[in-house]
Amino acid sequence: MKISLITPALALLTALVFTGCGKKDDAAAAPGGGATSKGTVGGIQLVTDLPPELIEGTPKPMKVPNLVPAPTKAREFLVPKGTELLSKGKKVTSSDNDPMIGALDLITDGEKDAGEGYFVELWEGPQWVQIDLGESDEIYAVWVWHYHSQKRAYNDVVIQISDDPEFKTATTIYNNDYDNSLKMGKGADRPYVESRFGLLVDAKGTKGRYVRLYSNGNTSNEMNHYIEVEVWGKKAGGKDADTSVASKDEPKTEESE
Repeated sequence: MKISLITPALALLTALVFTGCGKKDDAAAAPGGGATSKGTVGGIQLVTDLPPELIEGTPKPMKVPNLVPAPTKAREFLVPKGTELLSKGKKVTSSDNDPMIGALDLITDGEKDAGEGYFVELWEGPQWVQIDLGESDEIYAVWVWHYHSQKRAYNDVVIQISDDPEFKTATTIYNNDYDNSLKMGKGADRPYVESRFGLLVDAKGTKGRYVRLYSNGNTSNEMNHYIEVEVWGKKAGGKDADTSVASKDEPKTEESE
């Protein structure tokens, strides 16, 4: 009788242990805040052309707490019908007016490859780049590619939207500055490993003309890099457009694997 009572108890304890471990693993694999949202309820899948995988060199150790591993596929994210790419070819300015490598217009040229001639390298320390959409639009997603041909994490990534070009007032949609290095407030989002899938952030329909992105070096070196930034939303006073990139019925094969 004693054995028959202990066995079910052990089975129950084992089940609870494995169930708890499963929940912990799921939480550890996900970033926080706007980088985990599924987007607009009842919306359509946002898709874009993804760059090919290109891994070069030997990555350096990434001594960053609570780091999100590199994803193996693009995440599913929904946006309202009629959402379109607002940032293509738009003017880009920066805190660094003289980049070490590349020109600022590469950031909105539509090219996301990681090879030579596709990226901008800004000087060390805290730097930002800013996209001027030309008018105040409803923004539903910001998709960012830093340098992704080597596994690395960029420090103090913050993304803000504003109608003020000086950003004296702004809405923060992403912040992984966990120790408040930028003095803009401690962020709740988790640092992440760069990949060809980029960082996709929910902007929740925030209205604004300007999008500013901050970084503060990376785990491989002290420089700041950008390959491409896509801002997705609806133009002010615009109507739903059936021809928008975001209205494709199915994502491309490489995105849905």
